[in-house]
Amino acid sequence: MAESTVWWIATGLLVAVELTTGTFYLLMMSIGAAAGALAAHAGLSPSVQMAVGAVVGGVAVMAAYLVKRRRPGDPSPRAERSVNLDVGETVQIDGWSADGTAQIRYRGAQWTALHRPGAEPRPGPHRVIELVGSRLLVEPV
Repeated sequence: MAESTVWWIATGLLVAVELTTGTFYLLMMSIGAAAGALAAHAGLSPSVQMAVGAVVGGVAVMAAYLVKRRRPGDPSPRAERSVNLDVGETVQIDGWSADGTAQIRYRGAQWTALHRPGAEPRPGPHRVIELVGSRLLVEPV
């Protein structure tokens, strides 16, 4: 079996495993294996093929890591309206306690409201931005 065939099989296996696990980094490693296959097609020695595959795969993994690290994290599912219908609703807060909470009446029940960190707690209308356990995280409207 030709060396390039072994590289292409490795590429296919890495892609197949990536598809079953969802690990994006395996896809980057498959790019390295494809580079090794192209090096084999070019007639380079097996040690050079390994070096090319390792360098290209490593650079691809590092690039994917850096791009992922720069991207802001996904919002919490508790803050999405499609998951929690309370998100986006307006509540009236009459006053805040010293511990940063407020007791409010919402949907016919007593709730504890928390203000968003960094926001000044003040009375008035607030918008629900997230459900934290059984508490409403709110911000001024």
